[in-house]
Amino acid sequence: MYRCRTCAVVGNSGNLLGSHYGGAYIDNHDFVFRMNKAPVQGYEKDVGSRTTHRIMYPESATHLDNNTHLVLLPFKISFQGYEKDVGSRTTHRIMYPESATHLDNNTHLVLLPFKISCGSPVMVMHPAFMHYVHNAWLHIKSRRSYPSTGFLVLIFAMHICDEVNVFGFGANSKGTWHHYFEKTPKSFKRTGKHSGGIECETVLELHKRRLMDLYTGW
Repeated sequence: MYRCRTCAVVGNSGNLLGSHYGGAYIDNHDFVFRMNKAPVQGYEKDVGSRTTHRIMYPESATHLDNNTHLVLLPFKISFQGYEKDVGSRTTHRIMYPESATHLDNNTHLVLLPFKISCGSPVMVMHPAFMHYVHNAWLHIKSRRSYPSTGFLVLIFAMHICDEVNVFGFGANSKGTWHHYFEKTPKSFKRTGKHSGGIECETVLELHKRRLMDLYTGW
């Protein structure tokens, strides 16, 4: 992946609804990153229509079109140490993306994108980068907590793009946290195994320092 001049990191927050960020705000960037299977159809006015890269878990990477670069996050692959018993070693495992969960780290993982349209290039984010974000940016000590997909993509974008603009992060104007594509929005404040509070503070600090621009709706 080459370095880009401008990129839009588009999260899934409900603050996108009514924002009119589509078109000139989002679609005009060189790269447009989206997380998981967040839809654009029917929401183009607020979220844009272009997607250059879609980042998601391997098990979710099925039945996608071939208009974007697919970047897989091997979150659920274990990297706790190498198997010392040489007799049980496997050098390569070849499998479908949706099966690539709960694996050890003594093999090279080769993903078969058979259920992805043939024209879709597939990349895998290196676990070392994920470890770097975990330790250097969030200072997370617990192994049970890990960066959210959105935060990983934001830091990734800052490493490859000259200008980073962030959309669809945080709560809406009423302080509610929900996804823009939910028909019946369910407010959530817990972030599961993600350090949501630390991530939010870090994003706001990056915006304050003008290292990226955060758009939070109108």
